[in-house]
This record gives sequence, structure tokens and C-alpha cells, in this order.
Amino acid sequence: MKYDFTAIEKKWQTKWKDEKTFACRTGEDKPKFYALVEFPYPSGNGLHVGHARPYTAMDVVARKRRMDGQNVLFPMGFDAFGLPTENFAIKNHIHPAQVTENNIANFTRQLEMLGYSFDWDRVVDTTDPGYYKWTQWIFLQLYKKGLAYKATMPVNWCTSCKCVLANEEVVDGGCERCGSPVIRKEKSQWMLKITAYAQRLIDDLDEVDFIERVKIQQKNWIGRSTGAEVTFKATTGEDIVVFTTRPDTLFGATYMVLSPEHEFIRGWLEAGKLNNADEVKAYQKAAASKSDLERTELNKEKTGVKLDGVAGINPVNGKQIPIFISDYVLATYGTGAIMAVPAHDDRDWEFAKKFGCEIIEVVSGGEDVQQAAFTAKDETGIMVNSDFLNGLTVKDAIPVITKWLEEKGIGEAKVNYKLRDWVFSRQRYWGEPIPLVNCEKCGWV
Repeated sequence: MKYDFTAIEKKWQTKWKDEKTFACRTGEDKPKFYALVEFPYPSGNGLHVGHARPYTAMDVVARKRRMDGQNVLFPMGFDAFGLPTENFAIKNHIHPAQVTENNIANFTRQLEMLGYSFDWDRVVDTTDPGYYKWTQWIFLQLYKKGLAYKATMPVNWCTSCKCVLANEEVVDGGCERCGSPVIRKEKSQWMLKITAYAQRLIDDLDEVDFIERVKIQQKNWIGRSTGAEVTFKATTGEDIVVFTTRPDTLFGATYMVLSPEHEFIRGWLEAGKLNNADEVKAYQKAAASKSDLERTELNKEKTGVKLDGVAGINPVNGKQIPIFISDYVLATYGTGAIMAVPAHDDRDWEFAKKFGCEIIEVVSGGEDVQQAAFTAKDETGIMVNSDFLNGLTVKDAIPVITKWLEEKGIGEAKVNYKLRDWVFSRQRYWGEPIPLVNCEKCGWV
């Protein structure tokens, strides 16, 4: 017997649509189940297997729940704002609104053809003003609470698409969409202050039913570190603030590293303070072509430029130490500046050996200085070459040096997170309008 799928499936799909078989019934006294899959970007190419795979899996779950007697809400929508639609519109000389309408119709036809049990009475389209007025409303509430703000940030800039990319959209230094080179560029952006909730995001993982591996990944992504912020002086007078998880090793800090984008570098260049300005600028340009992931790869070769004309002063002993720029320090993490303790950190050790920096052991580790204690596990290591900390264990030295820094007014205990605020306004113009205007008299309104 031949299965005439075209006729049979069309018959039942039409019946399901006419009778609204999969509509969620409000007011029914049944256990409720909400099934949700990610909405597709309706670009010009229609569905692909990356859509069908998760939709099919969730459709199986939704159908099973209905057969178990539950009232299932299984909606569909279209994340219709975005670069794929914009680029398709530009390439084909069609207005984005018409492109979106055509693509949503095509996607809907394909989804219906596949027979998914979506509730088609609850479809949303993110380009519909009736929908995005609520995203604008949410944005205004965030703004009123100080959680949405404007800032100039170094971002990933596609030289062809002319838009900002997330780190995950940069592959081998190029745009994953078009392959064109991606550079780091300073741009004014709307930011969402997710860092205000960093600790709560960690704490509330205890309240969700995730597998332990996922919880660990989340905690590592948020990246909570305890330590101290310490102020180093530049020989030109500026205060260079660094964050360190090991303030006990300050006497072993023999050089500093700033991100190539650090505001002080820009200021020193403009003021003519750097005798090797051309070398510094060339390194900045090279760093701008790398993604954050490439820059922070632990196994990559250490590169950098020593600043000629400006140095730092270690606050615990008054020693003058060199300042380098290197791409492994990011302007968007911490303060964009670090103190380097090469005797007790593998990356600092490799950098110091390459550039001939002094190496001072401050935690006793036997004959092999490179393997001396550095991590939090080594709390029983004994402090050496550290003045008033000598003889203390690492565990005891940390609160002593932190209190000393606070009394001197050059440091304080600090909790830091790897999590960064969210760059929200990544698109050029094709997205729901930010519901604020910058008035010359009143500021942001």
C-alpha cells in the first residue's frame, strides 16, 4: 500500500487548524504545562534543520503531555528584528517590513507543513508595535532603576556588515556571517547592568533544577573572585587601580600590564609622554584585530610592548617598576590593569622571562621558584621577602596586608566578577527603537 503523505498529512493539518486542536484552553481545570522553543529569525532562506531538530523534540513532549491530560501552552513566534533580515532587504532592494511579512508567511507555511502542534492563536512577531511596545516598556523600567545606561565600550566590529558582533559571532578573527575581518572599535552603546545581580545569579542556582555540571559552568561564567583593589602610582601622577586575588604577594609585583585600550595609554600618547609611541600604536592596532577569546588563550605566545617614558610605583615598597601593554589584559575585565607577580603565576613567569623582568619569590616554595605556592590551595605557604608579612602563612597574610592597604588609603577588600554588563544596542537601526531621546537641554528623556 502506498502512503500518499501529501494528501493524508494535508488533510489532518487542515483539520487541526480549522478545529484549533492544539489551542490552549483558558479556564480548563487541568494541570498546566508550558512548552517553549526558541523563535526563529525569519531570514530569506526559510527553515533549516537547526529549526526542525529542537522543534520536533519539543513537539513530542507537548503531544505526550496533552495525551496525559494536561492543558498545554505551546506557542510559536518570530524573532523578526535582526541583521539577517536587514541584509536580505538591502541585497534584494526590498523594504524590511515587506521582507519580514513575506518571510513570516513562508516560515508559517513550512512549520504547518511539518505538522507541529503549535497554538497558532498565540503567535508573536517582534516587529509588531503591539509586541515591542512591551520590550520598550521593560527597557524604560530598567532605565528608571539605573540598570540601563549609555557607555563607550570596545566592541567587535564587522568591517563589512558594519555592525557589532557578540564574542561568539567572531570566528578566527572574522565575522561568522560574512567572513570579513572583525576589529575592536570604541562605540557608544546602551548597556544593561546585569553585574548588579552577579551574586544573586550565583546564589539562586541553588533554587533551580539544573544538572550539577551546568550549575558549575554558570558559576565559572559569572566568575566570582575575592581579593583587593590596590592603587599603584604612575610616574606621571595617575592612580592605576588593579584588582588582585592575592594582595599578600604585593612585594613580588615587579611589573604592571595595561590593556592596549586603557584610557591612560590614550592620554599618554596624546600628551607625548611615550618615547616609543609608534611601537605602542602598532601593537594597539594588532590587538584590535583579535577577539577576547584569542587574546585570553592561556597557551598563546606572550606578546607586549614596554612603555618608554612612563613607569609604575609599587605602593608597598616604593620601587619603580616597568609598565607594559599586552593583549591578554582586557579593558572590559576588572580595571583593565594588572600587577604581575612572576614568581607565583605561570603566565606572569612566561612574560617576565621573555621580557627580562625581575622575579622575586615572596611565598616560600623551595628551590623551584616557578612552582612556589600561588593558588588559594596554598594557604600554608610561608611569606618571604615581604617585610612585615615575613613568616606569616598565606592565609594569615591576606587579611593583614588588606587591613594595611585600607589604613594607608591605597586599597580595600573587593569582590570581583568575570561577568560583564550586557551590550544591548548591537544593531545599527534595524531593531525596536530605544524609547529615549537625548535632549540638548534635559539630557536623556
